[in-house]
Amino acid sequence: MGCILGIDLGTSSVKAMLLDTEGGVIGTQAQTYDVRIPQASWAEQLPQDWWDGVCIILKELQRKHPSSFSKIQAIGLSGQMHGLVMIDKEGESVHPAILWLDQRSERECASVREQARQNKWDEVLQNRIFPGFALPSLLWVKNNRREVYERIYKIMQPKDYIRYRLTGKIGAEVTDASSTLMFDIEKREWAFSVTDTLGLDSSLFTECHEPTEIAGSVTPKAHRETGLAEGIPVVYGAGDQQCQGVGNGVFQEGQAICNIGTGGQISVFSDKDIYDPLLRTHTFCHCCSQGYTIYGAVLCAGMALKWLKKNILHEESFEALSQKASQIEAGSEGVFFFPYLAGERTPHMNPEAKGSFFGLQLCHDERHLVRAVMEGVAYALKDSLMILEEMGIVSEEIIASGGACASPVWLQILADVFQKNVRVCEVKEQACMGACILAGIGTGIFQDFDKACKRFVNYEDIIYIPNPDAAEVYQKSYHTFRELYNNLSPLF
Repeated sequence: MGCILGIDLGTSSVKAMLLDTEGGVIGTQAQTYDVRIPQASWAEQLPQDWWDGVCIILKELQRKHPSSFSKIQAIGLSGQMHGLVMIDKEGESVHPAILWLDQRSERECASVREQARQNKWDEVLQNRIFPGFALPSLLWVKNNRREVYERIYKIMQPKDYIRYRLTGKIGAEVTDASSTLMFDIEKREWAFSVTDTLGLDSSLFTECHEPTEIAGSVTPKAHRETGLAEGIPVVYGAGDQQCQGVGNGVFQEGQAICNIGTGGQISVFSDKDIYDPLLRTHTFCHCCSQGYTIYGAVLCAGMALKWLKKNILHEESFEALSQKASQIEAGSEGVFFFPYLAGERTPHMNPEAKGSFFGLQLCHDERHLVRAVMEGVAYALKDSLMILEEMGIVSEEIIASGGACASPVWLQILADVFQKNVRVCEVKEQACMGACILAGIGTGIFQDFDKACKRFVNYEDIIYIPNPDAAEVYQKSYHTFRELYNNLSPLF
């Protein structure tokens, strides 16, 4: 009997899971941290804070489960996507990591969009040039922090930094690399034709691998800092979207995942490399069968409710917010919330979009605000679902994941707004589970994704079925939501 360790580096916290290769999940641990907002539209984190968090949770897992911790046979990684980590030749970060939430690089984006049009890069990148992705962030550093740019030895994505700290090896893998806007999606390799044209030094990029390949093993230094045994193999891992897909049992066509974490996504697996010609969605490489993940993204999903909880209502718990929302009927008695607190991606691709409440009257109170936030996030996610269906990708069932799964009210709202059945995995840390499965396959512990998922991925008995009356309300409200955006957008 052995164990696998899965680490998921999120935007709000880092989490780890110990998985018994026969018996299932042994334990999980998490450590939170904050997003630094040094000025409006910026979003940063210190890579050292991530590593400190990893060390804390691993030592805590070792304390709680010493026998299982000593039997770890493989390590897999998952992490927040799009971000930019820059290190020097000594492996030290030369600047805070610029996150996917960051909106500072709109000027760089505008310049690249024009070049993309002239050079027909859309077919290569298959994604819209948008702030928060590594390419415009790197160009911003080059244009505005030249002394920092000249110190950069290699760039990487957030979870790649954790793998580097574990193994001492610098590397990239296709799922995260494909989310940088510097990657040829179809060929699964760096798009040097793009980066060379933009004047970026090709030496900044490292060799790219598939997620289940072994990247290295735990070093003596990492052993001293984490308690992990030296020599444990570490696979390259994957982006959190792809790992969540595996952890939810979605690695074939026909199902969709609705994830509400800090951000929100509607994602599907595709055997084929297809993309929205209007570039409203994202197409990235998947970690399974050299396939692809296609999804729409909302920048503020769970973060919108956290903003309401922390900044406005000063409420103690999300459970209390969910209870408040349950006291209000579908439609929030005419209150709408637009969750564009950090701009928006799908479908608007508008970094200037702003959040707002609409329709407030004297009869409304905090209960209406809470439910309106939940509904507004659901409406925003339905935009993605509708585009995927336009592309011919239809899913009869939605697998829900992320923090929203703790709220039965929010899950029912999703079912009513989407007009589809919603199910939830029994395992709550799906990205960690996906990371474990990648590690198991990469080291030969598991034969393939199908057998591993059948063994470890199960769903709760309850299925959230659309309520016909609520679905009718939401169908009308969704059209109003879209119309209101069209009227508000000129004011942003």
